Amino acid sequence: MEEIKDNQGNGGNKKPLIYYYLVCLIVLMLLNALVTPMLTNRQIIDVSYNDFLSMIDSGRVREVAYDDSDGAYMFVAEDDSGREGVYRTGVWPGDGERLLSQLRENPEVKFLATIPVQENPLLTFLVSWIFPILLFFIIGNLLSRSMMKRLGASGGLGNALQFGKSGAKVYVPDEHTGVTFNDVAGQDEAKESLKEVVSFLHDPGKYSEIGAKLPKGVLLVGPPGTGKTLLAKAVAGEAEVPFFSISGSEFVEMFVGMGAAKVRDLFKQANEKAPCIVFIDEIDAIGKKRDASGFSGNDEREQTLNQLLAEMDGFDAKKGVVLLAATNRPESLDPALLRPGRFDRRVPVELPDLAGRVAIFKVHAAGVKTEEGIDWNALGRATAGASGAEIANMVNEAALRAVRMHREKVNQEDLEVSIETVVAGAERKSAVVSEKDKRLVSYHEVGHALVAALESGTAPVTKITIVPHTGGALGYTMQVESEEKLLMSKSEILSQIETLTGGRAAEELVYGRDNMTTGASNDIEKATKLARMMITRYGMSDEFGMVALETVSNRYLGGDASLQCSEKTAGEIDALVFKTVQNAHDRAYSILEENREKLEKIASYLYEKETITGDEFMRILNEGK
Repeated sequence: MEEIKDNQGNGGNKKPLIYYYLVCLIVLMLLNALVTPMLTNRQIIDVSYNDFLSMIDSGRVREVAYDDSDGAYMFVAEDDSGREGVYRTGVWPGDGERLLSQLRENPEVKFLATIPVQENPLLTFLVSWIFPILLFFIIGNLLSRSMMKRLGASGGLGNALQFGKSGAKVYVPDEHTGVTFNDVAGQDEAKESLKEVVSFLHDPGKYSEIGAKLPKGVLLVGPPGTGKTLLAKAVAGEAEVPFFSISGSEFVEMFVGMGAAKVRDLFKQANEKAPCIVFIDEIDAIGKKRDASGFSGNDEREQTLNQLLAEMDGFDAKKGVVLLAATNRPESLDPALLRPGRFDRRVPVELPDLAGRVAIFKVHAAGVKTEEGIDWNALGRATAGASGAEIANMVNEAALRAVRMHREKVNQEDLEVSIETVVAGAERKSAVVSEKDKRLVSYHEVGHALVAALESGTAPVTKITIVPHTGGALGYTMQVESEEKLLMSKSEILSQIETLTGGRAAEELVYGRDNMTTGASNDIEKATKLARMMITRYGMSDEFGMVALETVSNRYLGGDASLQCSEKTAGEIDALVFKTVQNAHDRAYSILEENREKLEKIASYLYEKETITGDEFMRILNEGK
């Protein structure tokens, strides 16, 4: 077993080794007492006296010895197959002399004092001592190595054998990261901000002549999946300099001071390989704000952050060491980390717009065989709010579907279905839905579509389906904006709330208020959230006006909101939210009541077809006008 050293290089706690050796000794003694004799001793077979005499007459007995302790004969004889064995038998009283004379008549019989029952002593020694000790040594060595690897991967004791090593992955120019700015789409502003870094690393002279200094740190902030890590690799690929990559969580160790030592080692290596780029992913793992109590009592993280701040102050930017970091939670970072002179520049990496999504589709589709005439703009409009990682997943899902359909190229339908698969899940074709529920879902979805089509300010309906999906929906109505929208008016938000309440309104209109179902739960959640945001965040109410009643934290990770008002005001907000949603519901109900005939006709058509396009929906809606 390998002995683990402590921080000062002294021998570690030897008790685990003593326990291991003690267990091995006990097992070894048990093996020698119980198992080894069974393997090394010759088996003794008891036979009857008549069989003994028969063996003598047939000449199969080779050696004979008399055992005084139990008055029995031990003898070596051949069995029917010619193999020798050790046998034991008693002697019939008064028959001893006749037995001796019979044995003497056979010249091949040898008379011995005892019959040895053990094999070769050397073999016995090897089996009972050498082999078990060797086996325990091999098992102990394998267990020790396995434990070191697992603990080393988790930042535990395994890393104690490599104190102060950063563990960063290093990509040198000969081992190119394989990523350039051409591989990054939909982030043109971020690329422009980072091109200065690349230019400085290529030609620092023109910047030093005018007195300009390279930013010490560049912080990439944005939602998950927007390409922050990809951008960092692209900077290194364009600059053709060494690229150090490490995660913030790798600095967090169980030993106090180990994280700070890793930071020192990382910057030491970076200075030796300057110019280079150091990338710390998820820097919020060590860069959280400090307070009076530290990080929940974890002094190790605070020491690591302090060392990082000191190193960023100490290294010379003229050498060309650039620190890139990425995070989804910039608001949680310590102010000392974000001040000028440390992370001088913040680069937002936001969700792509329409042009960006189209560009991302084309980048990922470049590695996939596609048919001619793909409408990339339509796909971009259908994926509003999608990140680059989600679009990459959609393209891959389309390729997988093309293979399942036995096609050699991806077509428009594959891409459109893949978008629905990522958003709502795959179709549950095996799901059994009763005819009653199927008809109710038809009314529900057509209720959404009718309100959306008859109200202004809503996106056009492109598809209605009542086929269940793995995302949990029994059906859905898809709306796609005809153009990119960056702002929304109050009337447009109210129209969206009316559309969301249209499904429940259709159920109430057709089946009565006493027969409403649970199918509108997600619609209710979305409508309530929109109404609350209108009042507390957007200032779109006459009662409160332009007053911020709600703060948002972690806006890149879902946007957790909390009210910033008194209990009385919170009650008034709740009442106003209820009133807003209720008015929208009443408006949707009146729209469907006025168009009851269209609701019945389209719902019956959807019930038969299960899935209809937006064009089919509008054709039936406009019939008779």
